[in-house]
Amino acid sequence: MPYYTYILASKPGGTLYIGTTNDLIRRIHEHREAAVPGFTKRYKIHHLVYFEEHATSEQAIRREKRLKTWLRIWKVQLIETDNPDWNDLYPLLL
Repeated sequence: MPYYTYILASKPGGTLYIGTTNDLIRRIHEHREAAVPGFTKRYKIHHLVYFEEHATSEQAIRREKRLKTWLRIWKVQLIETDNPDWNDLYPLLL
């Protein structure tokens, strides 16, 4: 079963959120519907702008923790390498 590390944004260049899941479609849907109280609901962070697939949960969690220590400029560069226009990638998953 694949695991994912993902980055959400409130808008292009906006507030970022980094998370991990084993069901990317379900988890992003929960963020978009504000189904769970918390940071993404409070700041309307609903656009999937980056994700990576990992073979194990340990790898995904390790990557999430590493990304959370990065400077913002590094995170922006990571996003813009594959998604320069900050397009919402969620519709592509469906």
